[in-house]
Amino acid sequence: MTLISAINQVCDVVSLDQFESVYGSNDPNAQTMLSLAQEAGDEVSRRADWQKLLKSHTVTAAPENFPSDFQRLVPGGAVRTSAGAFVRPVTNSGQWAVIVGVPSTQPYFFMKGGQFLFSPASAAVSAVIDYVSKNWVLHDPTGPQATLTADDDTTLFPERLLVKGVLWRWKRQKGLPFEDNLAEFEADLAQEINADRGAG
Repeated sequence: MTLISAINQVCDVVSLDQFESVYGSNDPNAQTMLSLAQEAGDEVSRRADWQKLLKSHTVTAAPENFPSDFQRLVPGGAVRTSAGAFVRPVTNSGQWAVIVGVPSTQPYFFMKGGQFLFSPASAAVSAVIDYVSKNWVLHDPTGPQATLTADDDTTLFPERLLVKGVLWRWKRQKGLPFEDNLAEFEADLAQEINADRGAG
């Protein structure tokens, strides 16, 4: 399912004429649909650790810059040394200052200013960082990206969630009852998350 087909499915439900094209269109409804699709896709991509959005990054320097598509770390043990030992996270600069000042054999990392910092620095050598990518849009031929830029873009999560996410947002924006559609979206989202994890 492409962006245009997803939006046209929403049009069928809300009694709008289908669009020939939405990307680059001057039609206010097309522009609204495109904006709602971006918003819905951003939300769906953030609400789960979708298998197709999971990435690994091997550290080449210390400090190491975030990958360009970095959204967040995967939960629980996202950073490990080249030997396979977990690198413990530090969550505030006060703790980090103490850790850096007192050499330790236990490796730690701290995220600051778009970089991963390591202590001891040797722990950074070929360490692996597991993260969730923000690039949920599949755009041929350039590959995954974070924004919708063409009618034939597709999603790296189940496409029906984009349709359901746009539908309830459209109804809310137009002042129509949307609670049932939102509840359906949430139920489908939970089901697809479980299926993606192999639990559904």
